[in-house]
Amino acid sequence: MAGRYFDEWQVGDVVVHELRRTVTETDNLLFSTMTHNTQPLHLDAEAARASEFGQILVNGTFTFSLMVGITVGDTTAGTLVANLGYDALRMPKPVFIGDTLRAESEVTEVRPSKSRPGQGIVTWQHRMRNQRDEIVCECLRSALLKSRPAT
Repeated sequence: MAGRYFDEWQVGDVVVHELRRTVTETDNLLFSTMTHNTQPLHLDAEAARASEFGQILVNGTFTFSLMVGITVGDTTAGTLVANLGYDALRMPKPVFIGDTLRAESEVTEVRPSKSRPGQGIVTWQHRMRNQRDEIVCECLRSALLKSRPAT
């Protein structure tokens, strides 16, 4: 198990996730079609070329999903009870095919559950950066985690 238990987190903890991913045309195409997102900026090279971006724009929900996926192994794998919410989602810079993305997570809140003894809520600020160190996606993620089992 890679994730941490509730009682192993403190406000201010930062995890720089080692996993990186270069976004491919196939990633964008499959995700967009699988989710029925027909936005021409994601699928139509000619329409994208005529836009202010001049190229295919990677589907933002793919970027968000990839950010969350990259963070799971180091945060909640094996300790998660439930994700409670994603807030303040922002995408300040576009992502293009060929961009290499990486993530970091900072704990902003830790509190015991009032209704579930032995569990607690951790909130992270997740940030996704491209190869130019620009933030391309960020959000707050709150999750209910198990506490470390008594030994």
